[in-house]
Amino acid sequence: MTNRRTFIKAASVAALSAASFPNIFAANQSKSFFTLGKVKGRWLFQTPDKKPFFSLALNHFDSATLRYPENEHIWREKYGNDQIRWIKEGVVPRLKEWEFNSVGWVQEVTVKQQAHSENWSYEEYQALDMPYFHMLPFIESHSWNPWHKNADLRSSSFEDWCDYVARSNCSRFRDDPNLIGYWYSDCPTWTWNRSHNKWRGPMFDPDKLKTKAGRQELYDLARHYYQVTHDAIHRYDPNHLIMGDRYEANMPLPIEIVNASEGLVDVVSFQDFKDPATHLAEWHKKTGRPVLWADGAQGAAIDDHTGRYPTHSYKENNGAWYAEMLNGLQSIPGAVGAHLCGAFLRNRARTRGLLGEQEEPDTTNNDLIRAANRDMSNWVKRFS
Repeated sequence: MTNRRTFIKAASVAALSAASFPNIFAANQSKSFFTLGKVKGRWLFQTPDKKPFFSLALNHFDSATLRYPENEHIWREKYGNDQIRWIKEGVVPRLKEWEFNSVGWVQEVTVKQQAHSENWSYEEYQALDMPYFHMLPFIESHSWNPWHKNADLRSSSFEDWCDYVARSNCSRFRDDPNLIGYWYSDCPTWTWNRSHNKWRGPMFDPDKLKTKAGRQELYDLARHYYQVTHDAIHRYDPNHLIMGDRYEANMPLPIEIVNASEGLVDVVSFQDFKDPATHLAEWHKKTGRPVLWADGAQGAAIDDHTGRYPTHSYKENNGAWYAEMLNGLQSIPGAVGAHLCGAFLRNRARTRGLLGEQEEPDTTNNDLIRAANRDMSNWVKRFS
């Protein structure tokens, strides 16, 4: 398998002021890390021990779901009010039972149109002790974020902020062989916005895309953004992959943005709750680059007649749809992963999870998800 880093081209833009920071770490040659490459004509991750790897991840983990007044006894009696114990004894065994091989994005919806839960610390990932991705908050222009203003991407303060984010995170994570790579923003609103963040407007005026000069301006801005973030990471961690933004596949995405990340971001990633197999195939054909379904699910509202929860309703994950999407990704030579929106525990904001508030499993769909993951893992073995 060929190392993806071999193919990364030197940046075509002039050196940025952020590059004036010293590179205080050299690559640790005594350890191996996840890489990307082609085998038998398709892109795949490669594990530190040189095995092909297709990321089958679950997203969204928040132990606060176990601290509603109705179920706090589970948290205290079963896990001793200990987050690390919960990860080791509650999370890991179930992920393995459902045959997920990685964790995609841990932050979870708390209440609608408010902040997600906190990211996990280095120590929490060590308790996980399995492959994972980590999110870096370079910008907060997520589509679901209603309160952060757009960053001035060309300012020196943005470069300083990126250096701080990388310094506070990547310098700790740089030697961890379980880390696959770093995410940036979740569905950044480059040329569009939602009703709840209309006040800030998109990051770039979509009317400018009507002209060649405007499209070039967007490319230059995005290139600068990806260069600054890339350089900040590599200043403190030269070992891990860069996953970049998770684009929203069902909203406008000018090709200039994706092209601007070439050589600076290793995988083109998408949130997609509609048709990820079709959209990933389209974007791989456009770019020739590895693509990843980074977040998405499908489900239907179900009445809970037990009276156990105040809301009495939730959404179940559609295990049959998930299996269909995984099967579709097998035919895309650039597809390297599929990350189920989940969540691990159902709370009253997302109202969907593989486990309920009392840790009761959605047995029917979880069995379908486990079978789909097993089939995908067996399929990947043919590339060994």
